[in-house]
Amino acid sequence: MGTPEFACRPMQRLCQSNHELLAVVTGVDKQSGRGKKIQATPVCDSACEVDIPVIKAANLKSDELYEQLKALDADLFIVIAFRILPKKLIDLPQLGAINIHASLLPKYRGAAPINWALINGEKETGLTSFYLKKSVDTGDIIHQEKLTINDGENFDSLYNRLSEISGGFLLKTLEMIEQGTTPTHQDESAASPAPKLSPFDGMIDFGLPSVRIVDFVRGLSTQPGAYTFFRGRKLKIYKAIQALDIELDSSIETMRPGTLVSDKKRLLVSVADGLVELTEVVPEGKKPMDGRSFINGQQPKAGEIFGEIEKGAKEKI
Repeated sequence: MGTPEFACRPMQRLCQSNHELLAVVTGVDKQSGRGKKIQATPVCDSACEVDIPVIKAANLKSDELYEQLKALDADLFIVIAFRILPKKLIDLPQLGAINIHASLLPKYRGAAPINWALINGEKETGLTSFYLKKSVDTGDIIHQEKLTINDGENFDSLYNRLSEISGGFLLKTLEMIEQGTTPTHQDESAASPAPKLSPFDGMIDFGLPSVRIVDFVRGLSTQPGAYTFFRGRKLKIYKAIQALDIELDSSIETMRPGTLVSDKKRLLVSVADGLVELTEVVPEGKKPMDGRSFINGQQPKAGEIFGEIEKGAKEKI
């Protein structure tokens, strides 16, 4: 059971194994892009390529879906990047239902564990397989695998690396289940949340320290995307770095956070403890560009402010 690209690689590895994949459950087709073209989920497309039966579930609580899944007589349900299963589905297979989660549980329970690990400046993350129960991401752990977070890594690259290792990780989990490995309880005292992020959550607060801003940008790049406003228009920020090579003086230290600092080659912005350089940005309606290209095109002036929202701008986010 899965929806996005992240769930495709473990499904493909499962198809190549000695396990029998009876069916794939995914979401219904939806409109996508500016053309509003109807598209199937990535998991649906991937399953169709290898002729695996696909069940498109609009309502996980429907009697029709329950009967379809019951008729499969599956030993196990595998859930990766899907929705929250009702208890009657969790209890349906003989061996229960398991989930592959992109964090080292109990840390970062929730829909956005990769984003939040980067936002919070973590040095490592990983994958956890566990048995599902009614409370989200709280079930007993079967297996974990750690992964070091590289310096400067963003959401896109970490998402891809975790997806790449998820196939082998799933097969190892199934092997451990077959061998009768005893799962372990999660330590509730170490639990932390990773709630879903919406586009409205991506606005940068330049009043934070530089390292916090850099990590915030990393954690949201490129989805859903960190952003600010410049001259009343939305400006997405895909990459930012600390400008540690510039010696701070009193004029910089007393600047209002978000103030543009004069530099014809680098897009520098004042923050709580110094300067941040915006190295990759996306002006509204344009393609990604580096800071120097933004300077050449927009001709920003020293003292202009990033982050000021004009009346009515919120509706355009």
